[in-house]
Amino acid sequence: MTEEQPPGGVPAPLWEREEEIAAVTEALDLLCADRSTAGNLLVIRGEAGLGKTALLAETRRIAERRGCTVWSTRGVETLRSVPFHVVRQLLQPALVSLLPEEAREYLGDWYEIAGPALGITDPGDRQADPQGVCDGLVAAVRRLAKRDWPLVLLIDDAHWADQETLAWLAAFVERLDDVSVLVLVARRPGEVSGDGARHLDAVAAAAGRPVRTISALTPDATAGLTRATLGEHADAPFCREVWAVTGGNPYETVELLAKVQDSELEPVEARAGELRALNRSARGGGLVTRLEGLGVDATRFAWAAAILGTGISVDLVAQLASMAVDDAERCAELLRTARILTAPDPAGSRPRSGDLEFVHPLIATAVYNSIPPAMCTAMHGIAAQIVLDDGRGIAEASRHLLKVHPDDEELVEQLRDAAKEHLAVGAPDAARRCLERALREPPLPDVHARVLYELGCATLLTNPAVTIGHLRSALGMPGLSGPERVDAVFRLSQALLHNDQLEEAVRTVEAEAARHEEGPARLRLQAVQFMWEGIAGEAVSARRSERLAGLAATCTGRDNSERALLMLRGFDLLIQGESAEEVVELCDRALVNGRLAPGLGWTDTEWGIELLLMLANSYVYTDRLDRAESLYNEALRAYESSGWSGGHLALAHAYVGLGHRRRGRLRDAETSLRESLRIAERVGRRLPLYWTATCNLVDTLLARGHVQQAWETAEQYGFAPPYPSTIVMPDPRSVRGRLLLAVGRTEEAVNELEAAEKAAAARGHFNPVVVPWALDLARALANEDPARAAHLASDARRQAERFGTDTAIGEALRCAAALETGQRQVRLASQAVAYLEASPCQYEHAAARVEYGIAARSVAELNRGLALARSCGADGLVAQAREVLDTGRGLR
Repeated sequence: MTEEQPPGGVPAPLWEREEEIAAVTEALDLLCADRSTAGNLLVIRGEAGLGKTALLAETRRIAERRGCTVWSTRGVETLRSVPFHVVRQLLQPALVSLLPEEAREYLGDWYEIAGPALGITDPGDRQADPQGVCDGLVAAVRRLAKRDWPLVLLIDDAHWADQETLAWLAAFVERLDDVSVLVLVARRPGEVSGDGARHLDAVAAAAGRPVRTISALTPDATAGLTRATLGEHADAPFCREVWAVTGGNPYETVELLAKVQDSELEPVEARAGELRALNRSARGGGLVTRLEGLGVDATRFAWAAAILGTGISVDLVAQLASMAVDDAERCAELLRTARILTAPDPAGSRPRSGDLEFVHPLIATAVYNSIPPAMCTAMHGIAAQIVLDDGRGIAEASRHLLKVHPDDEELVEQLRDAAKEHLAVGAPDAARRCLERALREPPLPDVHARVLYELGCATLLTNPAVTIGHLRSALGMPGLSGPERVDAVFRLSQALLHNDQLEEAVRTVEAEAARHEEGPARLRLQAVQFMWEGIAGEAVSARRSERLAGLAATCTGRDNSERALLMLRGFDLLIQGESAEEVVELCDRALVNGRLAPGLGWTDTEWGIELLLMLANSYVYTDRLDRAESLYNEALRAYESSGWSGGHLALAHAYVGLGHRRRGRLRDAETSLRESLRIAERVGRRLPLYWTATCNLVDTLLARGHVQQAWETAEQYGFAPPYPSTIVMPDPRSVRGRLLLAVGRTEEAVNELEAAEKAAAARGHFNPVVVPWALDLARALANEDPARAAHLASDARRQAERFGTDTAIGEALRCAAALETGQRQVRLASQAVAYLEASPCQYEHAAARVEYGIAARSVAELNRGLALARSCGADGLVAQAREVLDTGRGLR
């Protein structure tokens, strides 16, 4: 066979990589052709030593010859616990070139959100939303990419990247359509599990092309490389043995051939048997033996370099290895000569803060694993102090603190401080690791409960089930008292709620309230209990409304607990369908000069989002849409400006959409609700926020007359039984029943609406606007059971009049008119128009106008209804009015 030869001058690790280099070249051609070209992603997968790093270095060389800007980074096995480490290193060239004011200008609103994660601004004193920080990093790279086009991002050893970087990368590559950048990711198969594996799978899926899996060298290529290194006199049996010994692994082949040269071994068949022993000395235990052969000082130097992992400078290593700088310089030279350490290649990597790096990650891993456990623990402790003395901060030192032997009381406080900093930059997993490590000391009895409490707060967003255990343990031991204990109980109840343990959440705050004397703490806990009961939507206690009314009657709005109880009482009256005026009066008393009181803002954590949504929803369903929309939009602005991009932002978009829907701005409602659903998909299905977005989107599409889209949305997002145990507004059973009616599945619709009737009665929910099953059930039964239909319509009208809003009464009259004929129908339809004309709900007004125009055969009313329907985006109403006007039969 003919030996395969590489192009002239190609480095050994690039033998047989022509296809990969061609793919890179093609991608660079596309990138450089036009700055409006969509971004591109290449993923290269291969086992250790197969040449992934060499491919990335070659990509850099080709790209820089083409005039591209290249940023590169690499995951490091010992640095996986350092949040945002890899993405920080990737952006280092761009960040160091910007003055602070320039960075602020480029990043705009994302500066305060992404800046702490990137290390360009100090973290705040509040827990950052991880999803918001991730989105901020995506925005930051997108903006910088437009500045530095054509830009190439190289990410090596992605399997060792920190969790936060992988989350960013997965989000970034999904949005390459409108940013012209080439991303090249290299990783090993396996090596990572859990969320990291999920993120890497998402990256591979976003590539839009098969992942390129590089393989070992063929025997022919190995023979060609052997002769190119040792000379053409290397005989065939010797070359075959090189391939057999190394398995065609390019890194091992290059190292083995270097050993052959060092030992002056003749490359002939008679000496081929010595290759295996030489190969063993180049890796694993053999490498360790070779390192030890360089002397004690060189070994200590290599150990210290492995402990540092990155930013390896001779000065820092000398401090860590407890040796003079001159001795450290000598050891560094020894390790460079032995091909264990090397100076960073400026053509193959980013600018680095250190003087040295390991020749290959395999060597770094072998050296680190060779450090005796006790020595490794001690060196990490020294490294932590060196990092702190170097001014790098407690968060960076924390990766070393995690490895320290548990016998230091001061370590607990250091780890608590590190956890706070991790939370402030949006890295709750890193905070969790610090606090879990702090518990292993263990903490002194007077701080043990506080550490558990802080750990519970750190895991609340990511793992409610774990949070429950931590907070229960904290509350079961001395150390938490006063406001801190009350807050711990509140957070425990939140975790129980998010873990779908609603009754337990209620019992938890109820039991804690019983332990307190009358006063602010007890009042807050009682308010939280009523809040969870309201969210659960169940009649947890037969006397709940009576007890809530009694407490609210004593409240004047002096503090936030009293304001919360006023809001809760208003919401309670809303869902019961009591007087809307009383609902509004209670809600207004909960405000301070018409605004939310300090401590009750959308991003304040003392009460949470649920209470404020109850307040805003009380306004939206009592026809005070201006107040509701002000609150919804305030929530959206607060979450966007604070970088809260998870469930809170999804709910804010959903309720902004609800405000648009109630106002009759159906197109805007659909846009907001689709954005809510997009974010909710990212957070997770079957959560209450997911139901809120889906239910309101289906309702809006039905109002628009887009029945097929509504059905497809319901099918796609699982809008069907079983329903959530928490309250969703409007009632999903009622909306599902309306959907079934619209698609002609009348029998199923009746069953669904009757189920909604039973569920509402069991919960004491009698507001026909919030739970509108009766109006649709009456229409569904109009032909089959007109007597029951009339009874339902009459009862709904009575409930609407008790509630007292123009919208509720107008909608009840619309339903009554639909069940009648002749002049009675016309009269009822006219009354419906009169009420809905006074209502802020323009879609319902438009529908009443069209129906009245048809009943009265009035061209003028139909045209007015048509104009209103068009302004709302109610395409179904437009088509209905247009059809009647076009036929013109019987119209006046």
